[in-house]
Amino acid sequence: MAVTINDVEHIAKLAKLNFTEDEKSDFTRQFNEILSFMEKLNELDTTNVEPLSHVIELRNVLREDIVKESLPTDDALKNAPSHTEQFFKVPKVIDR
Repeated sequence: MAVTINDVEHIAKLAKLNFTEDEKSDFTRQFNEILSFMEKLNELDTTNVEPLSHVIELRNVLREDIVKESLPTDDALKNAPSHTEQFFKVPKVIDR
């Protein structure tokens, strides 16, 4: 399936773009080159190739979630500029 100048004009209209006649010709040529490359890819034998969800294999890089003792409240509040006995005090950031 070849791309025509009418196709490029239609795409430009959908994207609300204005092109000169030279630009339309260039885009027509470029789109057809892209489609010919895609046709080359269709020639490949992919019979025994499983579909991929990602090009590279991904693995979980997060550490194990290990339960351990947390920082004591007194130590956590020690360097806070403002706090109560158990909580940090912060300025109000939401108005109603």
